[in-house]
Formats: sequence, C-alpha cells, structure tokens
Amino acid sequence: MLKEFKEFAIRGNVVDMAVGIIIGAAFGTIVTSLVNDIIMPPIGVLLGNVDFTNIFTVISHGTVPGPYETLQAAKDVGAVTINWGKFLNTIISFIIVSLAVFVLIKNINRLKKKEEEKPPAEPPADIKLLTEIRDLLKSK
Repeated sequence: MLKEFKEFAIRGNVVDMAVGIIIGAAFGTIVTSLVNDIIMPPIGVLLGNVDFTNIFTVISHGTVPGPYETLQAAKDVGAVTINWGKFLNTIISFIIVSLAVFVLIKNINRLKKKEEEKPPAEPPADIKLLTEIRDLLKSK
C-alpha cells in the first residue's frame, strides 16, 4: 500500500496540482495586500478619508455600548458586527484574481490554438522511405 501511495504521490499531475495550490495561495496573499495596502487607501482618500476596514454595522453591542470608532474597538468589547468594508475588500480581491486567471487561461488557449494550427511536420527521410516500401509491398 505504501508503494502504491508513493507512485500516486509522485505522478506528474499530483505534483503539478500541489505546486499550483502553493502558488495560488501565495498569489492570494499578494492580491490581498494589493487590495488592502495599495488600491483601497487612495479610494478611501477620494471618498473622504474612509478606511474600508472600518466600515461596519453593529448588530449587538458588546460589554461597552457604542458607537465604536474602529472595527477592532467593537470586537475588543465583544460587539457583533457586519463588516461591509472587509467584504468590499474581499470582492475587489476576487475580481482581481478572477481577472488574472481569465488572462492566464486566455493566453494558454491562444497558445494551444496556435499549436493546433501548425501544419503537420514533414516526416523524417527514413520514415518516408519505410512508408514507400510498405506501400510497394502492399501493392504487390
């Protein structure tokens, strides 16, 4: 059973999938940072110094009644909140990742199409000769 598992684990598809998952997780971290640290701050400034991570609605106050200046302050006192700003950041991250995957797949499909459109390669001379011999033998 261990031998079978080893054969399964070292197959190309499993290793490729593992590499894809690891790179995908790293890419997700990069996109999250891009959204939270690069894209959202200027948008927040344009909208009047709004920090999207601190856009939330309090459903239930915590041990200290609100209003709470930040989401962290609300969480620290045990308030239950709906985190609209964090949700907006997640949507923007999803859109960026989706766009990146779309561009990647589009380019892969374009390359595959070019490969399919190539004319078949001319067979080597020895294969041509063997084919002619076979055809001559068939005709007799």
